Amino acid sequence: MEMKNRILSLDVFRGITVMMMTIVNNPGDWGHIYAPLEHAAWNGCTPTDLVFPFFLFIVGVSVSISQSGTVAFSKILTRTLSLLLLGWFLSFFSKIHVSDWSGAPLMVIRLLATAIMTLLFFTDYPRKLHVSLALFALAILLAFGGFEDFANVRLPGVLPRIALVYALLAMLHGRIATRGLVHLSLLFLITYWAFMTYMPVPGIGAGSLQEGKNLAAYVDNYLLPGHLWSVTKTWDPEGILSTIPAFTTGILGMLAGLYFRSQTRLLAMAGLFCIVMGAVWDLSFPINKALWSSSFVLYTGGWAIVLLCLLYWIVDVRQFAGWTKPFVIFGVNPMLVFFFSGIIPRALNMLEVEGKGLTAYLQDVLFASRISDPFLASFAGAFTYLLIWFLILRFFYQRGHIFKV
Repeated sequence: MEMKNRILSLDVFRGITVMMMTIVNNPGDWGHIYAPLEHAAWNGCTPTDLVFPFFLFIVGVSVSISQSGTVAFSKILTRTLSLLLLGWFLSFFSKIHVSDWSGAPLMVIRLLATAIMTLLFFTDYPRKLHVSLALFALAILLAFGGFEDFANVRLPGVLPRIALVYALLAMLHGRIATRGLVHLSLLFLITYWAFMTYMPVPGIGAGSLQEGKNLAAYVDNYLLPGHLWSVTKTWDPEGILSTIPAFTTGILGMLAGLYFRSQTRLLAMAGLFCIVMGAVWDLSFPINKALWSSSFVLYTGGWAIVLLCLLYWIVDVRQFAGWTKPFVIFGVNPMLVFFFSGIIPRALNMLEVEGKGLTAYLQDVLFASRISDPFLASFAGAFTYLLIWFLILRFFYQRGHIFKV
């Protein structure tokens, strides 16, 4: 696909977000994550906690500027299922087994399955919706049909949440006016706040926002027991109830997409207002990524608006763009990076060297054994992985290839 008629500042914003997401999801050494790449322990917001809401915000901006009018439900459903199934495949990947195979032979089987998924969802063809529906039914059967290998496969996740947010935004675009979007955003935030603070949790009571002891955790564990973040968790950071306020993160992106080129200064002021309101709401409903609290939505959405306006002014208005290419290279192929940067470590760790997965072994040999500070060594591994992805994406960028789901 050609790279024409793209907004440079939006590609830069997306690229910054994807680069951060890549190193956050692949920190080098999970036991020694470099401090700036850590999420807040519970309440609060680190730079890392901005990554996912920025991604959802960008989904909203993209829908707003790329969709002309309303889009057919079948097209929306196809893309929604594609995103959802790619996210589920990341969870299913390590659950795929063939008899008692292990190591390289099993890795080949799993990579063949990955190749099939790539062909099915990174390309367009006439029966894509039918294939997506069939695979969706198969995934549900495997997860809930009593198959031991898939009894604890995670179903919530980053791509599933992106899929749901995209579906709502795409349906709203062209069907609801700006004022309606604002009202709907407030409805989501206030409703979620009311649920979380006033609805009693069985055995706990109302108003608890502690980890694993809140209404969102209860809903997750009640509806998807065994299919959450890990087998030891009774909640999921991308869970069911917390997706409600995540819709507002996407809607803020839609609203920004309508005005960031025509009302840049006014929109930036609105972003600052959201930051302040999020900080104020934090006093009673703490900023918390795992809960995707309403204060978190306003706080992170405000920063996203401000950054988008700033980048637009610097890159597109002032034409100061000589520094942008590395970010654009990441920004034009976000789904390719996200999906395969999750697959590659999973695959390589199936190959053991000296009792360790290959990626862990390479981390030790190349960095941990040479850098005395284990946290700096971890960061060096993460940055190297980012550089490898830069070279891969640069190859596609130079040939004008954009891979969309």
